[in-house]
Amino acid sequence: MERLQKVIANRGYCSRRKAEELILQKKVKVNGEVISELGVKIDDNAMIEIEGQIIVREEKEYILLNKPRGVVTTTKDDKHRETVSDLIVTDKRLYPVGRLDYDTTGALLLTNDGELTNLLLHPKNEIDKVYIAKVRGLLTSKDIAILKSGVIINGVKTAKAKVKVKKFDKKNKTTIVEITIHEGKNHQIKNMLMAVGYEVLKLKREKIAFLDVKSLKSGEYRYLTIKEVKQLYNLVKNK
Repeated sequence: MERLQKVIANRGYCSRRKAEELILQKKVKVNGEVISELGVKIDDNAMIEIEGQIIVREEKEYILLNKPRGVVTTTKDDKHRETVSDLIVTDKRLYPVGRLDYDTTGALLLTNDGELTNLLLHPKNEIDKVYIAKVRGLLTSKDIAILKSGVIINGVKTAKAKVKVKKFDKKNKTTIVEITIHEGKNHQIKNMLMAVGYEVLKLKREKIAFLDVKSLKSGEYRYLTIKEVKQLYNLVKNK
């Protein structure tokens, strides 16, 4: 027996959080009965209907995308901008694992595996994400130390980070810096650098855990191997 919202997510219909919203909105039926409360547990083989559509179990897909600049990390956009889903050719309903800003590029996972999505996003699992940022100004050793120890954003201190300067451009007064974090707050890298006085000019996520996009051009994607999926599960289970 599993919680209804988890079964819906595992069947690839939507995220667990969205499933909870649909349940509270009385849009979900299980074996013909409307469910309107969270916490209900059901058999994994139960018939689930959402807004008149029978939700069947989908074969799992896992995609690593090198997200381009100017694409929104969502499945639909009310402003009619290009979305990450527009870049993927599949008959499955895939959802991004986390978010990248409109102007941020790089590694993004998409899947219909709700369980893995929740494991990767849960703060306790501390999944490393590596970013490369180009900032205006020459980063000082003092500011690097502050970034490493954590900065205050909206009254909350960020967790410790790994920080490595890749290049100083003294002529143009810019710095290329690599920052590794395991949190996933909105605009976190930009806000961290802003907190110590640096504007981010470009930002790319190079890696999620052990997955990088070095072999992928901007806008390209590939399917994860079975071995890689197992590695991701093992990574979070060993935390």
